[in-house]
Amino acid sequence: MFRSTCVLALAMCCLGLAAAQEYAAAQEYTVQKIDTAAPADAVSPEVAATLQASGFKLMKGESRTVCEIWPCKEWPIAADAKPGGEVINPLTPGQLIGVIRYPRKATDFRDQEIASGVYTLRYGQQPVDGAHVGTSPTRDFLVVSPAAKDTAVAVLDYKALVAAGKETSGTSHPAILSLQRPGDSQEPLAVREDTEQEWTIVRFTGKTKAGGAVKDLALEAVLVGVAKE
Repeated sequence: MFRSTCVLALAMCCLGLAAAQEYAAAQEYTVQKIDTAAPADAVSPEVAATLQASGFKLMKGESRTVCEIWPCKEWPIAADAKPGGEVINPLTPGQLIGVIRYPRKATDFRDQEIASGVYTLRYGQQPVDGAHVGTSPTRDFLVVSPAAKDTAVAVLDYKALVAAGKETSGTSHPAILSLQRPGDSQEPLAVREDTEQEWTIVRFTGKTKAGGAVKDLALEAVLVGVAKE
């Protein structure tokens, strides 16, 4: 009887510890709105004109800013866009999604270094080939490109999109952030942890426009964490 009680107590202690660790991980990162506009001296006037007047930031702990993001005011989409399978968003590859600022060095989804600075975020889709199998459950991602060089608003074709992302990584692969399927939250701005993958995922929303119809679209980006390859 005593032994059984001890085993039960130990099991409950382990479960409590695991729950506490998961809670701590969820509390490590927070997302907050910011009322300032994207830095005007770091983006072109054309890109700046498309951005929302305010954005949000991902915080680690109480004082460390991981990154700041300003989404576009509107994300045009094709009226006949029909995502499906591993493609989850009705966006056009190469279109501008917003701007991101890293106050210090960071890494992308492939664990490539991103220097501190301001970058554009453009929507992309991973190629269907052997080099990308198993890197993410979705093909959707954001290409991170230097804002000083990516100054136009027009949609980039695949070759130009990849080249722009390589300017950030300095490697043969563009710098990217993975987009994941939306979680359970219905909030316009939220953060969640995928503890199994060790990903911190931020949910943010924007307006899509197809013809005359305007709708909300939530994107969930892995802002901390790398692909398990």
